[in-house]
Amino acid sequence: MSAHRSPFNTRVAFVVETARRLHQYGTAAPRLEMAVSRMGERLGLRIEVWSSPTAIILSASTLDATNAAALAEVTQVMRLPPGDVDLARLCRVDRIADEVIAGTLDVEDGFRQLRALTEPRPRWWWPLSVAAFGIAAAMVAVLLHGAWVDQLAAGVIGIVIGQVTVSSAGHPRMAVASEAIAALLATLIAGAIGAFIVPLALKTVVISGLIVLMPGLALTNAVREISTQHLVSGTARLAGALSSLLKLTFGTLAGAQILDLLGWHALGAPLAAAPNWIEFPALLLGSAAFGVLFQTAPRDWPLVMGAAIIGYLSTRMGTGLYGPSFGVFVGGLIIAALSNLYARYRHRPGALLREPGIILLVPGAVGFRSVSLLLERNVHIGTDAAVLLISLLVALVAGLLFGDLLIGPRRSL
Repeated sequence: MSAHRSPFNTRVAFVVETARRLHQYGTAAPRLEMAVSRMGERLGLRIEVWSSPTAIILSASTLDATNAAALAEVTQVMRLPPGDVDLARLCRVDRIADEVIAGTLDVEDGFRQLRALTEPRPRWWWPLSVAAFGIAAAMVAVLLHGAWVDQLAAGVIGIVIGQVTVSSAGHPRMAVASEAIAALLATLIAGAIGAFIVPLALKTVVISGLIVLMPGLALTNAVREISTQHLVSGTARLAGALSSLLKLTFGTLAGAQILDLLGWHALGAPLAAAPNWIEFPALLLGSAAFGVLFQTAPRDWPLVMGAAIIGYLSTRMGTGLYGPSFGVFVGGLIIAALSNLYARYRHRPGALLREPGIILLVPGAVGFRSVSLLLERNVHIGTDAAVLLISLLVALVAGLLFGDLLIGPRRSL
C-alpha cells in the first residue's frame, strides 16, 4: 500500500519514531533535520523539526500546496539523552525509511521494525567492545611514537577503561562520572607500572589509554553545527564536549596527586620509541577496532577500516606538505567527498565512511592537553595548545564543508 494512503497519525508516528532513532544513533542536528523533513515530504507531510543533543521538537501537518500557512496539527516534544554513534542501526533505520517511502513496506510494519531496534546486542558483543578499547589505545600509542612497553601499557589501560565504560552503561549514576573514574584509573595504573615495573612515557600512555573517551568527534560536530547556523545545538554540544574534557582532566590530576602522596615516581627515563615499521600493522588493527567501537555491522568492517586508513594517510600527506592544519583540511575534504560519493551510488548512509574516516583527524587529545595545562596553571603552553585546537577544528570542518561542495550529498545521512 502507498504510504500516502496510510492514516495521518500513522505516518506522523513513523516520522517521530524515525527522528527518535536517528538522534539515538548519533546523527548530528543538520543531517537529522534535513532527513526528517525530506522524509515527511515523501510521505505527504509538512514537517518542521528542531533538534538539539538532548531534545527534539517536531510538528506535522498535511502537505497542502494551496495552504502553505496551515498550522501544525500535531506537535511532539521529545526529551532524549545525547546519542552515541551506532552505524549498524543507523543503516537499518535508513533502509526501513527507504522501503516505506518506496511503498514496499507498510508504514505500520516500518514503525514496528523501528521499535524492534531496541533489542539488546548479543553477549559476545560486549567482550569484543572491551577488546576494541585496548586495541585502539595501543594503536594510538604507536602513532604517538611510544616504546613497546608504552604500547602494551596503553592497551592494558584501554581494556580497563573499556570495562568501566561497558559496566557504566546500565548504571546512570556511574555513567555520569565514568570519564573521571576512567582517567583516575588510567593515571594510577600507568604510574604504578612506571614506578615498579618499567619506565613509561606517562602522558603518552594516559592519553592513548583514554583516547576513545576523548570528545574530539563531539567538538568537530559542535563547530560544524555552529558554522551551519545550528547555533543552539552546536553550543550545547560544545558545552557537553568541554564538560567531558574537564572530567577527564580532573581524573588525571587527581590520579597524579595520589601518585605523589604515595611516593610512586618513575624508575627512570622512558625507553626508546618502537621502530617505524610497526605503524602500518597497528593502523590495520586499530581501524578494525573502530568497526566495533562505531557498532558497525561485521559486513561493513572493511569499509570502516578503509575509511580510517584513507583519512589518516591523506592527513599525513597534507601535513608533510604544509603542516598539521592543512593536513587535517585535506583529510576532511577527501573523506567528505568519498562518503558523499558512496552514499550517492550505493544508496546507503555516507556516515559509514565519514565517521570512521575522520576519527583519527579529530583533535580530542589536543583539547585534553590544553585543558590539563590550563588547570595546572601552565597558561602560556596551555594557550598555545588551545590555539592549535581551534585551528585544527576549523581546518577539519572547512575540509568537510568543501568536500560537500566538491561532491554534493544526495542523501541526508
